[in-house]
Amino acid sequence: MRLDPVPTEPLTLAPARVHEASGIGRRAFALFQAARHPGPLIWILAGHAPHLPMLRGLPDGVGERLHVIRPANETDLLWSVEETLRSVPVGLVIAEPEKPLSLLAGRRLQLASEAGKTTGLMLIRDGAGSNAAETRWHCAPKAAEQRDSTLHNWSLSKNKKGTLGTWNVHWNGETAAFHMVSASGERHQPAETPL
Repeated sequence: MRLDPVPTEPLTLAPARVHEASGIGRRAFALFQAARHPGPLIWILAGHAPHLPMLRGLPDGVGERLHVIRPANETDLLWSVEETLRSVPVGLVIAEPEKPLSLLAGRRLQLASEAGKTTGLMLIRDGAGSNAAETRWHCAPKAAEQRDSTLHNWSLSKNKKGTLGTWNVHWNGETAAFHMVSASGERHQPAETPL
């Protein structure tokens, strides 16, 4: 029996597994994860998708490692995800499927992720996830009191290995560093939030 290492740092995705993120802030969550994963990064989205990651706006070190794949249809997109997850040198595969993932498709992606020891992050529409996903996050921007502050609310609504929760995160979008933020008056000591 093989035991996967359990992440000890908050907001860390379990390695060699496929995770899901939904909500309007899912791309920010994906960029945050890209900044934290070493090695080549693959972003797969439909060929007709109107928005692409802008290289100059990416966190430090991400643009140089990022490869964008734009398949013609959903079948080719899932095939591309599966093949890149099997590729051993890849650090993180981010994909944006347009249709809900079936249990079969989700399970195939999990098996590919395990085979390549590659972490996958599927950016899904609300309610379009697969039961095979290791974790499911809901990501949304959060209004900030200061104009220069970038706050996010990231909720873990599914976790096959344990803890669920919600984190308010201050992430500047430039590095892998972040700060947990509590609402004023709610906490008098630092938060301890193991996953």
